[in-house]
Amino acid sequence: MRSLITGGAGFVGHWLAEHLRSLGDQVVAIDREVEVTDPSALLAAVSEARPDAIYHLAALTHVGESWEEPLRVLEVNVIGTAALLAAARECGTDPRILVTSSAEVYGAVTDPAILPLTEVSPTAPLTPYAASKLAVEAIVSQAGLGHGQHVITVRPFNHIGPGQTPSFAVPALAKRIVDAERRGAPTIPVGNLSARRDFTDVRDVVRAYRLLIEAGHPGDVYNVCSGVDVSIREIADGLLRLAGTSLAFETDAALMRPVEVPVLRGDPGRLVEATGWKPEMPLDETLADVLAYWRGQAG
Repeated sequence: MRSLITGGAGFVGHWLAEHLRSLGDQVVAIDREVEVTDPSALLAAVSEARPDAIYHLAALTHVGESWEEPLRVLEVNVIGTAALLAAARECGTDPRILVTSSAEVYGAVTDPAILPLTEVSPTAPLTPYAASKLAVEAIVSQAGLGHGQHVITVRPFNHIGPGQTPSFAVPALAKRIVDAERRGAPTIPVGNLSARRDFTDVRDVVRAYRLLIEAGHPGDVYNVCSGVDVSIREIADGLLRLAGTSLAFETDAALMRPVEVPVLRGDPGRLVEATGWKPEMPLDETLADVLAYWRGQAG
């Protein structure tokens, strides 16, 4: 299978390319050398790749930073997706396409009785990033209904693993622990530790993406998640335990988001039914790998 990945140099893109190549796929990964909001450049890149499958990962993904540049987030995430779908229609290979949305589209869960969240749960995005991803889903739906494109949408919940930038909570905590160890500092700054998230190892996530390209039903939306929610405090405590250190947490107001989703837990049942997928990486193993990654970085 010839596969094209947009956002191929990113955290997920790197792991996806590695996984696809391990299965024998020919992989073309494009990133910042092709601006997704430039339709002509995008069409040229897609046409040259002649893909059987496209994994559209390119996006501005940081939830907190989306408050600072909401127009840019909408441009890259929404217009970029529309341009990608248009290029796929014109490239001559009629590829299957996987587009990434986000579990952030569900918004705040105020009633635990509605958990776990399914693909038919209400959506109520709270952030510019989440709003952009819900708009992306509308664009995907139109591509299927209006043009007959084979497109599926994934709503990944929090995914973590080695190589993720410290603009996200888990790698940020791991990096701060390693930095504190090196400096001999007694504390590390933290944001909201009470938020609960459904974490999945990125290596399990990319397996789900490949399986969905093969077996996903066009037009459908799929949660990609573990079905278990864990607090950020549990993650932080786990990292400290694995590091073999006892550091105190010091709340830093600068690390708090303007709006915080208290809890997210998804139901991966539709994904499992379509593909037989299940997560394989234990959380402790993921956290150990994240910690090892940051210990391997230069001080």
